[in-house]
Amino acid sequence: MRARLQRAGDVVRAYLGLTKTRIIEQLLVVTVPAMVLAERGIPSVWLIIATLVGGAMAAASAHALNCVVDADIDAVMKRTARRPLAKGQVPARHALIFGLVLGALSSLWLGLTTNWLAAALSVAAIAFYVLVYTLLLKRRTSQNIVWGGAAGCMPVVIGWAAVTGTVEWPALVMFGVIFFWTPPHFWALAMRYKEDYAAAGVPMLPVVATPVRVSARIVAYSWVMGLWTLLLLPATSWIYALVAVAGGGWFVFKAHRLHAGVRAGREVVPMRLFHLSNIYLCGLFAAIAVDAAIGLPVLGRPF
Repeated sequence: MRARLQRAGDVVRAYLGLTKTRIIEQLLVVTVPAMVLAERGIPSVWLIIATLVGGAMAAASAHALNCVVDADIDAVMKRTARRPLAKGQVPARHALIFGLVLGALSSLWLGLTTNWLAAALSVAAIAFYVLVYTLLLKRRTSQNIVWGGAAGCMPVVIGWAAVTGTVEWPALVMFGVIFFWTPPHFWALAMRYKEDYAAAGVPMLPVVATPVRVSARIVAYSWVMGLWTLLLLPATSWIYALVAVAGGGWFVFKAHRLHAGVRAGREVVPMRLFHLSNIYLCGLFAAIAVDAAIGLPVLGRPF
């Protein structure tokens, strides 16, 4: 009996490994603040739970299907060699069915519990991540993560749609924040694992460009991201404004510091910026949630 339970636990852990649960957690962190801002208060607990469950299933579907397509390169890269398909823990056919079923269930769940716009957006996110990023861009261009990262921006739009049944400009601004945040976040990681991507034949920017060019791109996107966050000021109060300005300024400073170290030929630790980017994004969206939940007067448009 104990051996049977152990095998069952191994199977469950293998299928959970296909879903990349750590990434799902990050995606859900930005969903709730988008819902709170859309409601200008706290949405119903049921709506939040329903949206998070549907969003988690959609993200899990996309990641499982990504693992099926990328099984060959995952086996080559040290960072991903422990993934279930790379280790042969799950048959590729089973993983494919698992991903497709999760995608169908997520769409049906969101349609029945929130609205069909949110459901359609979840399908679009899965399709974009698998078909556009994984199959079309990832192995062909160094701009893969720039455009492919759009799939990771969809949770805020799905959350907004779940509350309002529409997609309005604040949702698009939040989409843009994550869109411009993704390149510096991921390129910092790719700088650390440059050899991994090179061995797998994946043309991430640090593989095909000089370190100076990569760090310069990180600085450029960090500036755009920081300035883009200010577009949300008309829908928020001084709380968000303070966090956006201070947090964005700190992130840009760290990006410049990384670039300066690369230019000077010093040994740099790009993973520091990677970890900072996670903290920054969580803090920024926490500020959005707190700002909207408290209900202070919004700053409004300057003209």
